[in-house]
Amino acid sequence: MLLELREITLLYGRIQALHGISLTVGEGEIVALIGANGAGKSTTMRAISGLRPVAQGSIVFDGQDITKLRADLRVVRGVSQSPEGRGIFPGMTVRENLEMGAYTRRNRAEINQDLERAYTLFPRLKEREKQVGGTLSGGEQQMLAVGRALMSRPKLLLLDEPSMGLAPMLIQQIFDIVVEINQQGTTVLLVEQNAQQALSRAHRAYVLETGRIVKTGTGAELLHDPAVKDAYLGVA
Repeated sequence: MLLELREITLLYGRIQALHGISLTVGEGEIVALIGANGAGKSTTMRAISGLRPVAQGSIVFDGQDITKLRADLRVVRGVSQSPEGRGIFPGMTVRENLEMGAYTRRNRAEINQDLERAYTLFPRLKEREKQVGGTLSGGEQQMLAVGRALMSRPKLLLLDEPSMGLAPMLIQQIFDIVVEINQQGTTVLLVEQNAQQALSRAHRAYVLETGRIVKTGTGAELLHDPAVKDAYLGVA
C-alpha cells in the first residue's frame, strides 16, 4: 500500500475529532472519503499532510512511518495537498502560484515540463498566466490549487473538496481532470461532499461519520448501497 492510516486518533483541545480510524490507499488508486460536514474528512487530510499532529496511531507512506515527520518534508517524500478553500496566493500571478508548488525542487527543466503539464490539464490557466490569483473566478482558483499541488510531482495527491462552490458544468470538468491525473500515474485521495461524483470515479471509498469509518467498499458498491443513497445521494 502507498498509504496506511493505522488507528489514528486526533484531538482539537479536549475534543476528539478522529476515533481510531484506519484506511489504506493503494498505488494507482482513486480513493474517496465521503461524509457529512463535521465528520472529520478534512481533519483526516490534515493529519496525512502533517498539518495536525495525531494523538495516537501511525501514518505509513511508501513503506516509511511519517507520523512525526514535518509537513514540508512530507511534500519532499511525495505527499501534496490541494486544500479545502483552495488557499491560493491572491497577490501572486497564476504562474507564480504554480511555481510555489515546486519550491522543494531545483531542476528547472523538469519544473518547466510540469508547468506545461498544468497548462495542458487546465488551458484556462495558460490564458491567465500573468493574472493575479485573487482576480480569478472560483473555478479558475480551484484549477490553480490543483495545478499547484501537482507541481511537486506527488506520488499521492490529496484533494479536499475540489468541487466546493462550483457550477455543475465546472464540477464535471474538475472530476474528469481528476481521473486524467490518476490515469497519468498519480494516486489520489479525494475528500468530497458531492458523493455522486466522487463514488462514480473512485476505485474504493470510505464513509466517515463523527470521526469513525462506518462503511467501506468499491465506489460502485457504495454508489448503489441503500444506506449511502439515503444519507448522501438524496435517494431514499
